[in-house]
Amino acid sequence: MGSFNLAFHNQHDIAELKRLMSDLNIKINSIIPEGASVQELKNLPKAWFNIVPYREIGLLTAEYLKEEFDMPFIDTTPMGVVETANCIRKIQYILNDNKADVNFEKYIDIQTRFVSQSAWFSRSIDCQNLTGKKAIVFGDSTHAAAMTKILTKEMGINVVWAGTYCKYDKSWFEKEVGDLCDEIVITDDHNLIGDLIAKVEPAVIFGTQMERHVAKRLNIPCGVISAPVHIQNFPLSYRPFLGYEGANQIADLIYNSFTLGMEDHLLEIFGGHDTKEVLSAGLSVTSQNSEIKWNLESQAELTKIPGFIRGKIKRNTEKFAQEQKMETITLEIMYAAKEAAA
Repeated sequence: MGSFNLAFHNQHDIAELKRLMSDLNIKINSIIPEGASVQELKNLPKAWFNIVPYREIGLLTAEYLKEEFDMPFIDTTPMGVVETANCIRKIQYILNDNKADVNFEKYIDIQTRFVSQSAWFSRSIDCQNLTGKKAIVFGDSTHAAAMTKILTKEMGINVVWAGTYCKYDKSWFEKEVGDLCDEIVITDDHNLIGDLIAKVEPAVIFGTQMERHVAKRLNIPCGVISAPVHIQNFPLSYRPFLGYEGANQIADLIYNSFTLGMEDHLLEIFGGHDTKEVLSAGLSVTSQNSEIKWNLESQAELTKIPGFIRGKIKRNTEKFAQEQKMETITLEIMYAAKEAAA
């Protein structure tokens, strides 16, 4: 339940769920609402249970069917290796409660160890290089909660704060991820989210297209995980977020969203980024004073700083100059700002 055309990665997610059900030898009764007709509604009570992969769509229907027809439902989103296994175990419990006598533990083990590469990747040296890095997560309840769990439980990444614009789902969201991050943010105020991101200056953001625009201004990498989205977020290639293949795709998204150590610095040395031109244009959303200028000496000094930390130093220096009521940043002010931040 909850499949519809405008959902994020919806068609690929449903294809992956179909594959998962086929692997478990479970026949699909109906997929609603996408592709369903009114005539099919009478067949809904024939199912042994319902799966609701997205809380935002389908949960009320599942709750109604539970109340009217005593149909159990699973609202554990199978996103990431851990939660996919939890979802399968809940399916196993329901089937055995109906005298089916199934055991999916071997399937979970094989998929985790040999089919999904994300479990292997999380133990690799490449992923360990991400351990402790700061991330921010924001989006709808389903994707924001799932991504927070993957980052913290499967990859050891520090989620400074996680949030959702689904204010009606506040209690559920806090229960799901309250122990996994430093702070919970529940708001639909995009300007507030931008301010909070600028304040934290994380290594990466996972959010909507709105957060992606903020990230571009702050020169922070961003992976889009939730609606609102752009046409570019509907890929032609097969990229589900659900199931074991979805776990692979999410692992790729996470790793490729980070600007790794020397990457930006090497691109500047060998070509690839117009860093000096971008630098002179200014990207900071934390500097509200457009009167602050950089003289030629300070600009030249700033270009010598590796790209992956230049944005932060630029913003800190401008903030220092603004607090000191200085209109032009010189070398002396740069050094003074550095001392003040030490």
